Amino acid sequence: MIAVIDYGAGNLRSVQKAFEYLGQDVRIISDEKDVSSADRLVLPGNGAFGDCVSALKSAGFISAVNRFVETGRPFLGICIGMQLLFDKSLEFGVHEGFGYIGGTVRRFPDTVLKSGFKIPHTGWNYVKIEKRHRLFDGIEDGAPFYFVHSYYADNYGGENVIASCDYCGVFTAAVARDNVAGVQFHPEKSQKAGLKLLSNFCSM
Repeated sequence: MIAVIDYGAGNLRSVQKAFEYLGQDVRIISDEKDVSSADRLVLPGNGAFGDCVSALKSAGFISAVNRFVETGRPFLGICIGMQLLFDKSLEFGVHEGFGYIGGTVRRFPDTVLKSGFKIPHTGWNYVKIEKRHRLFDGIEDGAPFYFVHSYYADNYGGENVIASCDYCGVFTAAVARDNVAGVQFHPEKSQKAGLKLLSNFCSM
């Protein structure tokens, strides 16, 4: 069973529908006690990093997620869910993340705007595979994925980076460490390539 965490900060239905399309048993959970019964765990998210952390803490999901990860079962963070894997974020203050991946989440610099690009980075963009990982099995290097974000992880070039994207500068698009993975884009909105990535996650 794939459990999708509902902490009030994500477009859960589209994630659920994508897994259902793949024929998976997927459930949206809002009680931290249900985490232990999952075979795979997904943490989506929209909104501000600090608000997401507060919501996860108040619902008891922080410790539940840590216990789940320690079992070695597959975990996937999507968008803010990926950013939450990092040490901290500078979005509206300084907020600590799970710390599974080293690095800090920062806002796109003003040079992006001065170069004629918009913030947030919204829409389709090409993803470069930096390091072969089973999450990207069968996906072409340079495949398009759908993004919506104003903040990015600053660890490009780090050992846990498996994919990148260029938006007036290269940033981290996907990370992986042991059984934990995260993607900055929305695979549930990324059509063929996104469904393939979610299918690969189901096979991890």
